[in-house]
Amino acid sequence: MDEPPIGIAELRTLAADLTAADLVDAMGRMHRHRCHILDLVSPTPGRVLLGPCVTISFFPTCAAARDPEQYTFGRLFHDAVGDDAEGRVLVLASNGHDDTSLAGGVKLSRVADHGMAGVLTDGRLRDFGELARYDAAFYCNGEATQWGGAVVTPFLANVPVVLRGVAFFPGDVVFADGSGAVVIPRVDAREVVEEAHRVNAEDRESLQQIRSESADEPYDL
Repeated sequence: MDEPPIGIAELRTLAADLTAADLVDAMGRMHRHRCHILDLVSPTPGRVLLGPCVTISFFPTCAAARDPEQYTFGRLFHDAVGDDAEGRVLVLASNGHDDTSLAGGVKLSRVADHGMAGVLTDGRLRDFGELARYDAAFYCNGEATQWGGAVVTPFLANVPVVLRGVAFFPGDVVFADGSGAVVIPRVDAREVVEEAHRVNAEDRESLQQIRSESADEPYDL
């Protein structure tokens, strides 16, 4: 499992005062592709999710084609995280089943037990009250009450996945807060974070300019 050029501890330090909007602005200066997801729900919306990602791709359940004893969340989870789970983000791709529960408090206790940063998914999660008690952050399409195993099953670990039209490659850096989520290519993670700080500095200068405007000055912003 490749590390992004910036280490997890350094990433957390450099991005500590940034927001998803800051990083989307920075990404917009460097890339043309869509990199953000909106309208996510979290049991702890004030909590930031940040770290390099590992992925699990879900697929429609079919016992005849995919042995239920083999394609389990536990096995796919360990295939995804390997021996180095700490600080990573688990990205779960529903592949079109965004109203289906992909996991709940019991299965996702593994995330907390392994010291992971948390979970991002375009599907639903169960047991928000239980998830809120974990130290990790969870962002999803909404809370579910019904078990989703009859609809989808974990199928592939650590493969490129797509959530709401946005591509995630294992190792890419994921950031999510109450406003949305952004994914940053691992090779550009340091540069994007640094660019986000430059964007903020420019915004502060613009704010000072606006505050100093008089009634007879032209409005440039």
